[in-house]
This record gives sequence, structure tokens and C-alpha cells, in this order.
Amino acid sequence: MPHGVKKLVLSLMLLTVIFCSVLCFIPAEAGEQPLRVLAWPGYADPDIVKTFEQRTGARVEVTFVGTDLELWTKLSRNNGRDFDVFAVNTAELQRYIAKGLVSGIPVQEISNRSKQLPRFRDLNSIRGIVHNGTVYAIPYTYSEMGLIYDRQQLKKAPESITALWDKQYRGKVIAYNAGVHNFSLAAQTLRLSSPFSIPPADIPAVVDRLIALRRNVTGFYTQPEESVAMFKNRKAALMFANFGTQQVQLLKKAGVDAGYALPKEGALAWLDCWAITREAKNKKLAAAWINYLLDDLPGKALTSRQGLANTTAESPSITPEKLILWLEPVEDEARRDQLWGRIVSGSSAAKVLAP
Repeated sequence: MPHGVKKLVLSLMLLTVIFCSVLCFIPAEAGEQPLRVLAWPGYADPDIVKTFEQRTGARVEVTFVGTDLELWTKLSRNNGRDFDVFAVNTAELQRYIAKGLVSGIPVQEISNRSKQLPRFRDLNSIRGIVHNGTVYAIPYTYSEMGLIYDRQQLKKAPESITALWDKQYRGKVIAYNAGVHNFSLAAQTLRLSSPFSIPPADIPAVVDRLIALRRNVTGFYTQPEESVAMFKNRKAALMFANFGTQQVQLLKKAGVDAGYALPKEGALAWLDCWAITREAKNKKLAAAWINYLLDDLPGKALTSRQGLANTTAESPSITPEKLILWLEPVEDEARRDQLWGRIVSGSSAAKVLAP
């Protein structure tokens, strides 16, 4: 091999080695670390995720949850290290903040906040989002939790939450399988001063009410699609709508003549927000995800597909005249869930309340 050619080959080999060495030192998260999203059904549809991936070049991994307890379990299991961004209601958000599982939101990077309705842009006016000047979440979607009923079986919309306990609907009621909201519903039927703060002396009466509810119920659900199948297959008459108008839309698509009513006692209502975990691998990408979901395409999809309100357009389902009870932190969430587990298992009141 001529000396000049040999020298050229050696030079090229050396450049190749150097190039490969540089590649080896590029952090994996620059092109391989996915954005890990923890969300509720309907918040991250495949095509919505795909568009974000195409815009950012990032890869997104979505995990769905069906209850607040499942959300807490998954996120807190490894001190938030398993996820980057998650959807949570304002009441539940408080314990994530208290445990130091969330980081402040870089509000300046959420430019699409300018598209939100004024009441959702004013973060200081939304209870629980701002603590000591730090913003911990950005509002995304909301709904009241009313009563869904079959118009063929109920010619008149139910007026009270007590309809779930009405003996004429025994075996035709479907309930949400979670303790926190069911304890609040029972407290409403007992006309306690607050459904979110039940005094210890009133717990036995609430437990008795929930045991009575259990006897009326044909099934418990956790996912919206599950509730639709259950409502239709079991020919249910009434259902507590934990997912609100999302379930109404799904039922109508399934061919059910579903009506929706807000009880006179006041409908519990949630405001879901996006928050970033303290251990997020790429907080800028997490902020980009939040910003993207406030864009027109995801917002319209949320409303047209899920029947849920978004924070960038007025919702026809919530008006000032309707009584709404926005969720608040409860007196002891773990205790409510513990007692609810015993109630669902079929235990007597004495066993439910046992230490």
C-alpha cells in the first residue's frame, strides 16, 4: 500500500474512533429517555401523544390509572422517580406537595396559558395550586360528578343523591369503587356540615349508610369504559358518575339513552391539573407536554371525544346557577379507603369499624 494512502487510511480510522467515543458520551436522555406520563383515561390518546412526539422528537410512555388511590400508590412508590408528569385534582395535589413529590412549574414556559379562560389563568384564585408563591400545577380539565340515569327506566331525572339508596332501584345501581368520594356522598345524605371533614362521632352513621348503599349496588367500577359496559349489560337504572360528562358521552355512543342530573345537595366536582414530579428526568420536556395539551388540537379532542370540559373554552354543562362542591382534602383519606375496603368486602358495621 502506498505510504500516502496508508497515512490517509490511518487518519480515517482515528477519526472514526474519536467520533464513536464522542457518541458514547452523549447522555442517553438526550434522545432515548422517554417522557413518562401518568394520566387518567382520555387524557393522552395515541394520536395526541404521536403529534407531541413528532413535534419534539421525544418518546412518550403513558401509564393510566383509575382511582386516586392507584395514582398515589404508583407515584409515591419510588418517591416520584418513576414518572415525570402526572394529572391530579386540586384536592389530591395537596398531599403530593406535602410529601415533596412535586416541583414548581416553570410558568414562563407554558405560553399556551394565554389561551385559557381568565378564571384558570388566575392561579392564585384556585385553591391549592400556589403555595408560598410557587406554582405546583396547571389546570387542564374539570367536571361535576352527577347522577347518570337510564331515561327508559326513570321518566324523571333524580333530584337527590339519596336516589342511589332508593330501594326501588335495588340491584340497579352502579357505584364508583373508591372510599373518599363515597364517604362524601354518604355525608351529604346525612346532611353533615361538610362532606370533606367528617367528625369521628359521625363515622359509624356514615359507615351504616355505605353498607346500605352496598346492598343496593349491582357492581362497582374504576374505569369509565368499565362503567359503560356494566351499566349496559346489567340494565342499570342509576350510576354515580365519578368521571362526569365523560361517562355520559361514552354511554350515548354505546346506544344507551342516558340522562344526567346534578343533585340538589350539590355535585362534587374535580379540577384536574398537570404537575411535574420532583425527580423528573427532563423538566423542560414535561413543561412542553403541559403546554402542548393547552393547544387547540388536544383541547378540542378532550371535549369532542371524552365529553369533558377543557380550560380554554366555556363548558355548557357548568353554569353559575348549578350548585358545585369543588373537591377539598378530606380529614383522613387512608382511613376512608381502609373502611371502604371492608365495606365492599361485605363486612358488618362492627367489623368495618374494628381497630
